[in-house]
Amino acid sequence: MNRRTVHVAVYDTLADWEIGHATAHLHDTTYHRAPRAEIDVVYVSATGDGPVTTSGGLRILPDLALDALRPEDSAMLILPGAWLWLTGEENAPFARKAREFLDAGVPVAAICGATAGLAREGLFDDRDHTSAAPEYLAGQPGYGGADRYRTDAEAVNDRGLISAGPTQPVAFAREILAELDVMEPKVLDAWYRLFKHSDPTAFPVLMGASA
Repeated sequence: MNRRTVHVAVYDTLADWEIGHATAHLHDTTYHRAPRAEIDVVYVSATGDGPVTTSGGLRILPDLALDALRPEDSAMLILPGAWLWLTGEENAPFARKAREFLDAGVPVAAICGATAGLAREGLFDDRDHTSAAPEYLAGQPGYGGADRYRTDAEAVNDRGLISAGPTQPVAFAREILAELDVMEPKVLDAWYRLFKHSDPTAFPVLMGASA
């Protein structure tokens, strides 16, 4: 069995809804490839202490401190949005860790406010990307990637850097699941059609995958 670890950054004001589809379907192997690849989802906070309180009031106990996180121990780093990305430099160490991951060839996925943090870190300057809106990133100091912004995309994956805006948690999850190759392509397509578009023709495909 191919067991891997995906690390999810957690911090106060984290936007719960932005990562729920991704984390749930990484942890639940029902639709994963056979032999089913186990994914350990590990939560990383700035200090490793807890709990962290999300925007919705959920309390998460982190498993690991950011300083102890190494790219070689991870299959991906996921960065959810949070108000803290916009209210100061408290989350800047997570953006620097994302640079460390990308430099090591390990994928990073960022949504909503986290894209602002990565823009300030300069990580979108040479990669296609998306976010809430072009204007959202344009005002970020250090951002030089306006010509690489994809207004026509729900979510973008360019060389292992996944980005999405706050209204696209399903598309964000699809790119994560695809990058990690945990589902057969036809199963992932059916999963997306069901959860994004409520397409009833997708349901039998998923039921067949879970048999």
